[in-house]
This record gives sequence, C-alpha cells and structure tokens, in this order.
Amino acid sequence: MTVDDLLAASRRGVRRLTPEETAAAARRGALVVDTRTEAQRRRQGELPPDLLPGVLVIDRTVLEWRLDPTSAARIPEATGADLHVVVVCRQGYSSSLAAASLRALGLTRATDLAGGVEAWLAAGLPTVAGPADVRE
Repeated sequence: MTVDDLLAASRRGVRRLTPEETAAAARRGALVVDTRTEAQRRRQGELPPDLLPGVLVIDRTVLEWRLDPTSAARIPEATGADLHVVVVCRQGYSSSLAAASLRALGLTRATDLAGGVEAWLAAGLPTVAGPADVRE
C-alpha cells in the first residue's frame, strides 16, 4: 500500500465538505478542528470564529486523545460518538487521514474540509490574526 492508497481508502464513502459547507456545519454545531502547525497558521491566518463558531486548534499528535469521548485526556467538547467533527489542515490531505482515524475510534460523523485552508482562502473566505482557541 502507498500513501496515495491510504489516502484514497480514508476518503472512500465519506462526504468531504466545501468551505461554505464547513461554515454551515459549524453554525449547526459541528466542531471544526484546525490541525495546522503554528507556522502554517501564522502564514495563512487563523480560521475566524465568527464564521466557524467554536473552532479549535488541536495538534495532530494528540487529536485522537482529545476527541475520543472515552479518553481521560478528552476536551469538554468531546461529548459522544455522534459528535460532528470537521478536521481542517493546510491542503486537505492530512485532515482526511485524521478524520478516518476519528471514524475508526467511533466518531462516525468525522469528515474534513476538502482542499483545506487553501480552499477556504481560494473561496474568498477570510482568516484572522488570532488569537486561536488552542487545546493542548
């Protein structure tokens, strides 16, 4: 298996969201999780909480522990397996893998932003200087 095979498998049968659909999902209560590095967020800007209510930054290295509702290290927002999570990264590759990992944990509504923040910006949507709600 190659990384391209793994990526294709992680996306199979999943409805990935456009930037506009991501904003609409956030307004309906979806948890939008930005996994970009600090350097990427500095270059591209933070996702705006006025368009994405409750957007959080969670480092990819701890994502599963923070969102697994059974984990002792979970965040308060990780309320159950029915949580709608939209993972965001820079280009929409690692977010697909992260969302697949969350689905494997039982978060069946986990998906990602197709094209990542680059698609967000290409759609003419804004970013802000910060600060971000960073969860460690």
